[in-house]
Amino acid sequence: MTKPLVIYIPGLLPKPEPDLHREALLRCLHSGLRRVDAPVADALGTSASNFEIVSWTYDFYGSHSDIGQDRAAIDAVIEQAAPGRQDIAEASSWLRRLTRAIYRLGDLLPFLIPHLASERMEVHLRDLMRYENNKNGIADQVRQRLKISLLAAAGSERPVLLIAHSMGSVIAYDSLWELCHEQGNPVQIDTFLTMGSPLGQRFMQRKLSGHERAGVDRYPGNIRRWKNLSAVGDLTAIDPWLANDFGEMVELGLVEAIDDDELFSYFRLDGELNVHSEYGYLVNAQTARVVADWWRSHDPYLPG
Repeated sequence: MTKPLVIYIPGLLPKPEPDLHREALLRCLHSGLRRVDAPVADALGTSASNFEIVSWTYDFYGSHSDIGQDRAAIDAVIEQAAPGRQDIAEASSWLRRLTRAIYRLGDLLPFLIPHLASERMEVHLRDLMRYENNKNGIADQVRQRLKISLLAAAGSERPVLLIAHSMGSVIAYDSLWELCHEQGNPVQIDTFLTMGSPLGQRFMQRKLSGHERAGVDRYPGNIRRWKNLSAVGDLTAIDPWLANDFGEMVELGLVEAIDDDELFSYFRLDGELNVHSEYGYLVNAQTARVVADWWRSHDPYLPG
């Protein structure tokens, strides 16, 4: 029996150097797993080859972020077992709900985006357009990094849980579509786990690979199951429900199921709640349950 493999692809903005980034991500995931299924946490930690990250952001930005800026916040979120009352209240506040409604209006009426976008959103839109325009082949280069990992896993016949955060879910979707429709579908993703994904946005859907096609040609055909998690108050996942947008994939028999679920994130950086943080998603018990259930389905000899 081949070992399960977790592959993680992050979203936009510079990330720490790959080894430091991987260590921080794995600490968060391992902590969440230990709370819900300690044997799976132990199994995941037995080999460095069980958890792989696709480090694409240096190619895109030409720089790394300083992990030191996040260390205290990572330590704190690992120590905290669950969201507190203040976390829940802030995430579900009327201001966040109003902001999400405004962003969704901009998604429905794109001509309003320049008038509604915050400075942070403008940065994300700039980076998104750079990816979509494939300037100097940067999008091809980014997708190729993920494809190499997926092809290597397929070659060793390892079952794959592909975890994609934020813009990473767009890169993953595009890569899977290209592998399916342009490269003869050489890979099969056992479970695709998206977190804080913008794939529910109409603006984004009009730019996905295959969006202009119909039927089976429109979607990737190499995903067995798709699980989507969105944090309450996450302003990147302004439409947190993907099953209604990609439900045709189920009808066409391309995927067994697409399941959406919400969670409360409690990652705080310098005291400010950041529900979109990758660290907050990975440490969360709901994420850990998805990973643990998947791992056990491929490692039946673990203690119960």
